[in-house]
Amino acid sequence: MSRRASAAVRSERRAGLLMVTPAVIVFTVFMFVPIVLTFWYSLQRYSGFGRMRFIGLENYRTIAADSTFWKAALNTLVFTAITVPIGIACGVGAAMLLNKWMPARGLFRALFYVPVVISGVASGIIFLRLFDPVTGILNQLLSAVGLPSIDWQSNGLAAMVSVVLVVTWQGIGFGMVVYLAALQGIPREVNEAARVDGATGMTLFRRITWPLLRPTTFFLLVYSIIGSFQVFDVVYVLTRGGPGTSTTFLVQYAYDQGFNQRRQGYAAAIGVIIYVVVLVFTVFQWKFTKGRDEA
Repeated sequence: MSRRASAAVRSERRAGLLMVTPAVIVFTVFMFVPIVLTFWYSLQRYSGFGRMRFIGLENYRTIAADSTFWKAALNTLVFTAITVPIGIACGVGAAMLLNKWMPARGLFRALFYVPVVISGVASGIIFLRLFDPVTGILNQLLSAVGLPSIDWQSNGLAAMVSVVLVVTWQGIGFGMVVYLAALQGIPREVNEAARVDGATGMTLFRRITWPLLRPTTFFLLVYSIIGSFQVFDVVYVLTRGGPGTSTTFLVQYAYDQGFNQRRQGYAAAIGVIIYVVVLVFTVFQWKFTKGRDEA
C-alpha cells in the first residue's frame, strides 16, 4: 500500500472514531456503568444511607423465597403474554388499513400516534377518571345499556384488564408507524406479481406480506417484551399495584423495595433478574428467528 493510501486509511479511521466517540461516551455513562453498578449493588445490603455491606448472593436467596416477588413475576408474564400479541396484531392491522388510500389518511395516522407521545402518568390520570367506579364514563355507559357497573379499582381481574387496555392503547401507534415503514419498503412489483398469480386478500397477506414483515415483527416483539417488563408509570398511577398484589409487576415491586422499604440492594437484585430474563429471551428469539430466515 502506498504512503498516500495509508494516510487516507488512517484519516478515515480517525474520522470514524471521532464520530462514534460521543455515542460510546453516552452508552458508557448512561448504560454500561449503571448496569455494572446494579450488579454490584445486588450483592450488598444498602438502604441508601450510610455504608454498604457486602452479603454476596443473600439478596438472591431471599428473592427465591419471596412469595410477593413470584406473584409480581407471574403478573408480569401474564401481562406480557396478553399485551404483546394484541399490540402487534393491532399495530399491523392499523398499518394495513392506513397504508391504503382513504380520505383524511394523514389525520387518522396522527390520531393513532397521539397516545405514543402522551406520558404514561398523563395517560394513567386520564383513564383513572374513565375507570372511576362512581363517576367514570365507562361505568355510566354500561349502566346506560343495562349492564352492571364494574369496580375497576377493587376487583383484581378488572384492574388487570384496565392496565392491559391502557398500555395497549398507548403502544398501537408505535407499532403502526414501524409496520407502515416496512409495508412501504416492500416493492410494489412483488405484490403485483402475486396478484397476477391469483393471490388476493388473506392469501396475499399470509404468503407475501407477512413473511416480508418478519424482521419488523421480530424488532417489535423484542421491543414490546422489554417494554412490558419495564411497565411502571401507568400502573403506579392507575392501580398502585392493587388491589392487593393483583397488578403488582416486577419493576413496581423493585421500586417499592428500593425507595419505600429502603432495601436498595434487594431492589437491585430484582433489576438484575429482569435484565437477565429479557436478555436470555432476546438472544433465544434472535437465534430462533435467524435460523428460520436462513431456512
